Order: sequence, then C-alpha cells, then structure tokens
Amino acid sequence: MSSPRLGNGRSAYHKAISLLLCGGLVGVVTAVSLLPFAAVPALYGTAADSLPGYFVNFSPPQASRIFAADGVTQVATFYHEYRVDVPLSGISANMQDAIIAAEDRDFYHHDGVDPRGVIRAFVDDRSGTELQGASTLTMQYVRMVRVGAATTPQQVLDATQDTLSRKISEMRYALEVEKRLSKGEILDRYLNLAPFGNNAYGVDAASEIYFHTSPKDLTVGEAALLAGMVKAPTGFNPATATGYPQAVQRRTYVIDAMVKTGAISRAQAATALAEPIPRHIAPAGNGCLAVTSHEWGFFCDYFYRWWLSQPAFGATAYDREQRLLDGGYRITTTMDLAATASAYRNIGQQISDRNRDALMLAAVQPGTGHVLALAANRRYAVDDPDHPTNGLSSDPAERARGVRGTHPDTVNPIITGGGGIDGYQAGSTFKLFTLVAALEHGLPLSTTIDAGTRAHTHYVIDPSSPAACPGTRFYCPGNAGESEAGTYTMWSAFGHSVNTYFVPLEERVGAQHAVDVAERFGIHFRAPGDAAIADNPRAAAQWGAFTLGVSESTPLDLADAYATLAADGTYCAPTPVSRIETSTGQPLDVGSPDCHQATTPEVARAALDAARCPVGDTAQLGSCGGPGTAPQAHRVVGHPVFGKTGTTDGQRTAALILGTTSFVVAGYLADPDWPQTTQHMSHTTVNPAVWNTVADYMRGRPSVQFRTPDDAPATAGSG
Repeated sequence: MSSPRLGNGRSAYHKAISLLLCGGLVGVVTAVSLLPFAAVPALYGTAADSLPGYFVNFSPPQASRIFAADGVTQVATFYHEYRVDVPLSGISANMQDAIIAAEDRDFYHHDGVDPRGVIRAFVDDRSGTELQGASTLTMQYVRMVRVGAATTPQQVLDATQDTLSRKISEMRYALEVEKRLSKGEILDRYLNLAPFGNNAYGVDAASEIYFHTSPKDLTVGEAALLAGMVKAPTGFNPATATGYPQAVQRRTYVIDAMVKTGAISRAQAATALAEPIPRHIAPAGNGCLAVTSHEWGFFCDYFYRWWLSQPAFGATAYDREQRLLDGGYRITTTMDLAATASAYRNIGQQISDRNRDALMLAAVQPGTGHVLALAANRRYAVDDPDHPTNGLSSDPAERARGVRGTHPDTVNPIITGGGGIDGYQAGSTFKLFTLVAALEHGLPLSTTIDAGTRAHTHYVIDPSSPAACPGTRFYCPGNAGESEAGTYTMWSAFGHSVNTYFVPLEERVGAQHAVDVAERFGIHFRAPGDAAIADNPRAAAQWGAFTLGVSESTPLDLADAYATLAADGTYCAPTPVSRIETSTGQPLDVGSPDCHQATTPEVARAALDAARCPVGDTAQLGSCGGPGTAPQAHRVVGHPVFGKTGTTDGQRTAALILGTTSFVVAGYLADPDWPQTTQHMSHTTVNPAVWNTVADYMRGRPSVQFRTPDDAPATAGSG
C-alpha cells in the first residue's frame, strides 16, 4: 500500500481555512509579543511579492564524479557536500512513503502549512518564546533552501535560529512555494537536499553510503532508517555507540508510522523490523588522496591540476576548484585501467617503491593526446609528519637540513611536471628534434656525416668545461665510446645515438630551430635556466648541447612529443578527459582533443622511419646499420615500433620512449629529489618496464604498419 500522490489542486476552501487558522495563530502570538494585530494582514499580503526566486530555482551543491575511460569505474569524487541529484522517478515508493510518515503525514493534504499541527504545537508551547514542531515538509524545504542559498553568516542564523519570526516567514514562504511547485517537485527537491549524516546529502548519497545501493532499490527497513535520520543526523547515526540505539528506536517509530498511514501492512512492517542496521559506515572519499586504488593517484592528481588550469571553469584557480567541488559534473577520463595496471606491474618487477630512484611511465594515444596511464614506484600519499615513513632526501643540501625525500610516499607531480617539479634530463631522446629540424630544412635521411670521436663545433662554452676542445672555448662533445666514430646517415646515427653526428647536424640547421621543433612538439621548459635560453633566439642558437638532452623534461612531455610522429605530424596537447557532462547531462566541449599540425606528414613519416632503428625495427626506406640501442624492444612487442633511448652525462637519467601507431610510452629512471644525482641509472631497469607495458597493451590488437615515407625527404640528395 502507498499514500496517494496528489497534485497542487487543493480546494479553495482548504486554502482559506489554512490562511484563517494561520492568521489566527499569528494574531495570538503577535498579541503575546505586544505587536499590533493590524500588521498581520500586511504580513501575509506581501508573501507572493516577496518570495525569492531561489526557492524555485535553487540548485544545491553536488559532487563531481570522476570515472576511468570505461565510463563505469569510479576513480574519485570531489565535493563540498556529497550529493548527486536523482529524479523522483528514481526514488523508491518506500523512501517517499517513509519520509512522509516520519516528517509530514498530511503532506498531500495541506497547502504548505498544517493548521492543526501549528495550533497543536502552539498549545503545547505556552511560553510563546519558541515554536517547536509543526514544520511541514514544505516548511523544512524552505528552511534548507534558505540555508543553502545564504551568502553571509547572518543569513544562516536567520534561517536556523529558533524564533517566532523565522517560523512565521517559513509559513509565508511555504504557502507561496506550494503555488509554484507541485507536491512531487517539492518531495523530489526535499529528498535531494536533506542531510543524512556521515557526509551524505540527498537520498542518492545516503543510499550509497549506508547500504551500497541506489535509492530506487531501497527496502522498507532501509528507507525507514534514512527517513528517521533526517530529523537529527548526528543523534540517529547508527555508526556511533550512542546513536545506534536511537537509530533503532527511530526506525521502529517510522515503520509504525508507515503502517498508520497505510503505506505498508503489518506483515511488511515485521519484515522491515528484522532488517539489519549498518554499524560500520565509511563516508565517501573526497579528492585524489581518497582514490579507490593506489594505482590511480597520480592520474587523479594530473586531472585535478589540469582542471585548475582550464579557463572554461572560472577566472581563477579558486573559482575552478569551487566548480569542481559543487558542480556535480560527470567526468569520464582517458585513464585506461588495463594499461595503468600493466605499467604498475611492470614497474614493480623492476624496482621497489622504497627505492629512492623513481621509475616513471607515461602513456599517451597518438592523434588525440589522451593520457592513458601514469605510473611510478611511489605511493600517491602524504608522508605522515608525526610518523614519517619517508627517508631523508638524497639531495645533500636538503638532507643536511633534515628534509625527507619522496619515497615511498609523495603527492608531487613527478611524472607530469608542474607544482615545483621541472623534470629531468632525458639525454639523447632530444635528438629527435634535431632530426625533424634537419628534415624541415631539406636535409634527407640519407645525409652522411663523418662522425669522429669528438665533434668540433663553433658553439662557445666555458673553456674550463670538459666538453670544450682542449685549449679553446668551443664545444667539442664526444660519444659514449670511441668505437662509435664512423660515417653515418640519419637512420644509422639515430639508431646508434651518435653524438658526434647530431651535434654537427644541429649546428648545420641551427640549434634554435631544434628548440623550436621541441616547443611545437609540446616540450615545456619549466626550469628557469632552460626557459631563459629557449625564449631567446640568440641564446638558443648557441645551445649546442640541446640535442643531447640537457634540458629538463618529463615522461609525459616526451611521450606526447614522440606520439606526434605516429600521428603524421599532428601534435595533440595531453588531456586527461574524454567527456564532461553537467549535472543535467549536458556535454561540455572542454578537454576535447586540442591538436595542430606541428610538422608536415612527410617529415613526420621520415623521422619515424629513422626512429625505428634504435628499437630493433627495420626502416622502410633506408638502412639502420645494425642493431640499435634497445634492439629487444621490437622482438618483445611483436608489432612495428619506433622510439629512442636516452642517457645523460654521468648516467644521471636513463630513458626509453617506445611506441606503435596507437600507443606511446615514455619511461624515465631518475631521482626526483636530486635530479643531478651522482648515482648511475641503468637501462636494464627502465627498458623492460617500458617495452613490456607496450607489449601488454598491444597483445591481441592488430599489427598496423607505419605509413611509408615519401622518397624525397628520405633519400633526395646527400650531405
């Protein structure tokens, strides 16, 4: 059985009775308060004119929910009040009947004010100084809206203090609200607005927090418990020792009231009373530190920082954060759950999370900029200052000051950069930008250079630098070993990572042009020193070591830069989202792929052909001149691949970028606390983690060959 759902068509007779009775009450109370009785008609006469619009249009704060790329797995929530609105059609009749039985049994039979309840409450309270009870659901809705819409502490006080004037204003507004909204609309808004304790606001959140179900599936016992809590969410909290017995008693009261209203039978009541009441309740997690899986923390953090950078959500970072916390957005991210799990698994097979060296992986999708995975041998967590688990920093200066490092716990954006993280030198991976610059300047892949043990250049450096030609101030870098001297093309020099080929090539095309390519391909010069050079063309023209990767970057930077080749020269800014919907289901055009042509398709295809050489694949139009620096990659992945290894001076960083037509991973092994570490980073650690992650992603997918480059940029002419 259930109570009738009546509309707004109450009789004029009933309305008149309501007004007369309420008018009589106001007259009595006014006399007690020594106010002129003549003021009562004016008080009611202004009701229609003074009803603020927010009583009809108020939209309460709602939680924003963040989902993985599958659109189903919830990653995180952000909120001030944990609430997700649900239409009345999505709320069970049990819940609707329970709240009416608990709070306002005459809800469908009054016009916002219950005359009999008002008189009964007034008679019970002879002092006249306060008016307890008699609040209809409509009056309670009025009170909640006034609090929710308040912008000053005084407005909150006016809406909540237990005074006669507040009660009278609630009656006036309730009478008018009932003229503007149907009973169904009022009940819908009430159930979505009401607090249920444990950070649950609205019936959808309450259903999830207390019973892990949806409001449409609430049983009689569950609905009765929730309905009973609205009166005093803290006092009737079943998760506390004092609240549990009160919650049991209150639920019994509501169930009995549902029998009296005819909503349920005695048999249904007996079944409901036997239902268990939850004792252990965990409020919904809030923000990235409360993600369900530790593997999702760094991605969540990247999303959060991305959101705060988007002008579409407000003029300032503060405004954007408020939109996220209150806007009720449904955000589907680009995070591939399987790729993320694979990255963490492969990292874990190579290095412990307590190792001060960080193995960091970033994966992107060419042609969209979708960030598919971010992973590191770190826990996304705050090291407890009272019971720290992190060791002292590896940076000698920080260590001397007692500063702790970032392992195993950190919330620093070590994979994506920003927030004080400039990045790490990626070594020879930056040779790609010189390669592209050369192709753009008409030099073909077949360009030959006799690369000696040292390259004699005209770049001016400090004469005391070990990289200076003896007795001069000119830059003369060498190779990793003297055996690398010889004659090379771009294919073979890229495959073997020959410094004494690429530095002269950079000098031929102009270092500033290589820097320009890097910027077009999405490299961010976060370190002040790097930015000062990159932003000054004259200084950039003298940056001879740029091609050797002395600029700081991040795994995400490099993954996205190399993905530009696989996308036929189209650079897409990295994005963590694929779809954003408002609380009403309206899609927003924010986070969609932001792409532009960074270089021509012909140049991109030629550069990618050379980039197959370092990772054991075969160039389509030229010769790699033997196995590259990571020849196992192609064999492990089993698909056409391209990429590049990178090692810095002193092996302070080891990097590998590896990709297919659909998936590009960049892996760095570095020390986030001290990027200038004296420790040696090994490719035997980073390389397997990268190529196994690519192999896992490509397993079962069709093998797609890279587009064949034109002959012209590949073989025309000779250097």
